[in-house]
Amino acid sequence: MMKPYAALEQRFRRLSALNGALAVLGWDQSAMMPEGGAAARAEQMATLSVIHHEWLTDPALGDLIASAEAKAATLTDWQRANLREIARHWRHATALNPKLVEARSKAANACEMVWRKAKPANDFKAFAKAFAPVLALTREVAAAKAAAFGCQPYDALLDEYEPGGSAARIDALFADLGKFLPGFIDKALARQARQPAPLPLPGPFPVEHQRQAGLALMKALGFDFRHGRLDVSAHPFTGGVSQDVRITTRYSESDFTKALMGVLHETGHALYELGLPRRWAGQPVGEARGMVLHESQSLLVEMQVCRGEEFLTYATPLLRRIFGGKGEAWELGNLRRLYTRVQPSLIRVDADEATYPAHVILRYRLEQAMLAGDLDVNDLPDAWGDGMQSLLGVAVPDHAQGCLQDIHWPVGSIGYFPTYTLGALAAAQLFAAAREADAAIAPGIAKGDFKPLLRWLRQNVHGQASLLSTDDLLRQATGKPLGTAAFKAHLKARYLN
Repeated sequence: MMKPYAALEQRFRRLSALNGALAVLGWDQSAMMPEGGAAARAEQMATLSVIHHEWLTDPALGDLIASAEAKAATLTDWQRANLREIARHWRHATALNPKLVEARSKAANACEMVWRKAKPANDFKAFAKAFAPVLALTREVAAAKAAAFGCQPYDALLDEYEPGGSAARIDALFADLGKFLPGFIDKALARQARQPAPLPLPGPFPVEHQRQAGLALMKALGFDFRHGRLDVSAHPFTGGVSQDVRITTRYSESDFTKALMGVLHETGHALYELGLPRRWAGQPVGEARGMVLHESQSLLVEMQVCRGEEFLTYATPLLRRIFGGKGEAWELGNLRRLYTRVQPSLIRVDADEATYPAHVILRYRLEQAMLAGDLDVNDLPDAWGDGMQSLLGVAVPDHAQGCLQDIHWPVGSIGYFPTYTLGALAAAQLFAAAREADAAIAPGIAKGDFKPLLRWLRQNVHGQASLLSTDDLLRQATGKPLGTAAFKAHLKARYLN
């Protein structure tokens, strides 16, 4: 008979393949599937989710885990880490029953399809009707997991996206940012007012040219097109599996910068997936650590690197050539001002890095209130408007630019949003450590050579997969656990100096 740990590895290879099929179906649903396929796809994904859950909650699996844990001393370091992650996946699964898993999957699929139409139509009423069952089922999931894990319901959901994360830790970090950002933003705006305003880039910008620019920069950053592709969806995302990474963006012919930054953000996610160790493929330890590190990789590329002086030095002539840009608006100084302009705005994915945390803090507060039953779905638009006014000083003109702008809540991803700002903090720490460790990184970026940076990330982040906790990985790579110091230093250097 196969030894317990070896049997677990075999089972999780099959579970990984099933998860991969679900991931590719999810990508296809958002990027390729015709509208008429929605009902069939919802049934397919719900069925596969139930099968995955049944395999993961097989009583024999618990016995195998216990037997393997009893002999953990005979395992290698990575095998022990894998066993830890196997047990974590098993605990999450056994907290739920198949009926709840199936209902949640179907409700989320149905709500996503409604959201796709409701957002452009500014139809909150239609969205609210579809979202109500998603929220109710998410509350059931949170309650079941909280009871099983002995934690608060929100922390139980957060653990799906950031293992070991807690609202208490987030509150402390966000409170620190809350003290720093308002004064910093005032100083940045005052400094900005003393400089020439950026000149607008004259459009239109044909989608094909935008796609060409995105593909060129993806290739330069190290994206392997033998193992991935770029497509279009209603909301940019990264899907697929680590050896077949599918990223998407959305285009506007009046402004190429938004779609391009979306491509660069998702390329950061993709590089992480493509850099996961192949020798651990199919095992939980071989997966990305969590969404804090995942978002750190997307924001390191998008914010830390691609809005920086070195990257724009490289990218400016490339963009001029692709778009046929001429004149002062296409000079490096103007593009730098465009890409580092601080301006409170409505849309999270288009926000500058100084005001971005306010968007996340708002969503974090609102989803906590909805989960706890303190905020009714029908009251969400008013609460959203009040929060945007309070945190950013902007008025929300409609639902499409307000509470309908993101896909996360429609698909039931409550607990995800805080990982964006936590990821921004981690990105600043990692990029600062990388540049200190390798003097070739900054001049390499200016020449379009991203190999030194990618090599450092492969060694210190991507190649670690889930071997370490987020804090332990950051300690190993940067000397410190997750904190705000590097992010605040970065903002001061870029926007005040």
